[in-house]
Amino acid sequence: MAQEMKQTLLVELLTEELPPKALERLSISFAEDVVAALHEQGLAGVDSVRTIFATPRRMAFTVTHVLAQQPDRTIERKGPAVAAGKDADGKISRALEGFMRANNVTFEQLQMVQDGKAEYFVARVEQKGKPLDEYLTDMVTQALKKLPIPKLMRWGDTEHQFVRPVKGLVMLHGERIVMGEVLGVSSGNVTRGHRFMSSGTITLHNAEFYADTMESAGCVVPGFARRRDTIARQLDEAADKLRAIWIGHGTQSMKELLVMSNGERSVLSTLLDEVAALVEWPVVYVGEFEPEFLEVPQECLILTMQQNQKYFPLLDARGKLLNKFLIVSNMQVDEPRHIVGGNQRVVRPRLSDARFFYNQDRKHKLESRVAKLSDVVYHNKLGSQLQRVERITTLSGTIARLLDADKAQAELAARLCKADLLTDMVGEFPELQGVMGHYYALHDGEQPAVAAAIEAHYHPRFAGDTLPHGALACSVALADKLETLVGIYGIGQVPTGDKDPFGLRRHALGILRILIETPLNLPLPALLKTAADNFPAGTLSATVAADVEGFMLDRLRGYLRERGFEVSHIEAVLHMLHGRLHETLPRIEGVRMFAGLEASKDLSAANKRVRNIMRKNHEELGAAMHHAVVKPLMLVEEAERNLHQAMLDITPFAQSYLDRGEYGQNLKALVTLKPFIDDFFNQVMVMAEDRALRVNRAALLQQLGILMNQVADISKLAV
Repeated sequence: MAQEMKQTLLVELLTEELPPKALERLSISFAEDVVAALHEQGLAGVDSVRTIFATPRRMAFTVTHVLAQQPDRTIERKGPAVAAGKDADGKISRALEGFMRANNVTFEQLQMVQDGKAEYFVARVEQKGKPLDEYLTDMVTQALKKLPIPKLMRWGDTEHQFVRPVKGLVMLHGERIVMGEVLGVSSGNVTRGHRFMSSGTITLHNAEFYADTMESAGCVVPGFARRRDTIARQLDEAADKLRAIWIGHGTQSMKELLVMSNGERSVLSTLLDEVAALVEWPVVYVGEFEPEFLEVPQECLILTMQQNQKYFPLLDARGKLLNKFLIVSNMQVDEPRHIVGGNQRVVRPRLSDARFFYNQDRKHKLESRVAKLSDVVYHNKLGSQLQRVERITTLSGTIARLLDADKAQAELAARLCKADLLTDMVGEFPELQGVMGHYYALHDGEQPAVAAAIEAHYHPRFAGDTLPHGALACSVALADKLETLVGIYGIGQVPTGDKDPFGLRRHALGILRILIETPLNLPLPALLKTAADNFPAGTLSATVAADVEGFMLDRLRGYLRERGFEVSHIEAVLHMLHGRLHETLPRIEGVRMFAGLEASKDLSAANKRVRNIMRKNHEELGAAMHHAVVKPLMLVEEAERNLHQAMLDITPFAQSYLDRGEYGQNLKALVTLKPFIDDFFNQVMVMAEDRALRVNRAALLQQLGILMNQVADISKLAV
């Protein structure tokens, strides 16, 4: 009988057009909250399968194996503590009386349970199962109230509020309508199909066949993921016929260029989702524009088509923009010329605007715009954009000199790197800052390396983005990020929790990636101090360089964990890195190789023992240990003489490996010391009563510790 009560449940909320960028998120949250409530009330079990649907005008979901009525259950309710259940005369307290009355039980029916250190009264009440109908309306209502909607609206003369006016509600359990009212709308089994391609209302006879019914009778693809996949497939087919590639599919280089100004998500990564949230029955058509518009940099045209019109531009095999684009329409017609023609007419003025901005901007050189940056406030505590550019310029020159790059070119690129912020094109499309600076610098006759550095100084702008290429570009990119990070951090704007309005975590990771992955031999502490010294005295906190270094090392730990390195390996390397970030990856790879050797655990444990002994000796022997050297004639035990000789034998090899950056081989060489170290600890008393003997043995271990920890603190590997 229970199995017969299990049916698929459908809930659909029909609305006016929902916000496209939030559609998928809202639909998932809505379904998850209702389904969680069904599980909590025992109406859905582990065999239930949830399917979420989302279209521009509806949020819906189905859940299989939902019961028409709850099973009978024993509900356990916790009451007052036993100590508070009776007063000093042994009479039942008012609190306990109220608890018994609320649960319709007598004192004899109560049970006592231990919860931590206290004992409580508990009432176990047999609750008869209630029908689904008594719960569902409230579940749906509460789920809608919890949705992450920043702004609600009212409609008509009602007091109901939601993100958009509600037009219909379906609550169907199998073939049966679950009666209820949500946001002023009564439930039923009637919905609406495509606004133009369906006959209008659609009667749903069984919740299980919701998706099939909507597609066949309503010309609606209700599944968001299925609709998105359909669009991608049609885009592929249309592009293939034109021997082209649609941007967003196999066009990583363009994806790297077109990022949002906050550096988090590219236009391309969100456009397909947004278009899928705008149509119910997607059909792809091909449009085109006049070839003369291709004189404008293609990044400008691409953003114009994507952001303003939601079109998918096309590239040829060489990555050059074609004068054709793909339109995702919500209408399937036999003759689409009116749809295509209308879209072509709409896009033409947008492209004309882009061309106008481009031509106007080129009438003024970047250099002529630099002085005007003094009118743009960067931060009220850090001055104008011009003052910021001056700091970046000075720092770029310093870094370029350290990297043997052209100092004058680096300073020129830095001086011009923010000038395109004052152009019309970047004003319209902030995502193109740097990109347009590159184009305008070339137009002004600047050297290609300078123009490239202007564009590259924003890189990397998001996780996985490309790095600046070459010492000149790296100089400007590092200077820009260091100036921002040190300056903003130094005035107390430290990221907290999820809040990082200035993107300091992103800037820190960008600096780390440039230093590590390029790699560049630029010690991090010196870079941070130089950046801090460029600010006027008293502007930043006195400890900003050290504070930012600690902040960056935390980011470095996360970066290395994401690359798959173990925490113990990371800590071993960071302990001995001393700001030489360019050595991070080869050193940690060496540690990983060493950790795979059979002898590594014993050597790590021995190294930890050496460190502990040395710590105690430094505490007890004090200044005697600072300049202590091994005196071979005082090595009286055979085991300590053998260890000393073994150390002398491998030191040249270990040092040569270290000098060549072969860190794994350096650590591997330590394996030959294992038997000598074992014998030493088994046969030699380090903490000898004779002070001179003790100092000499401590000096031997001190030298051993230095030899063993040239690459990393391998004691961190000890379990």
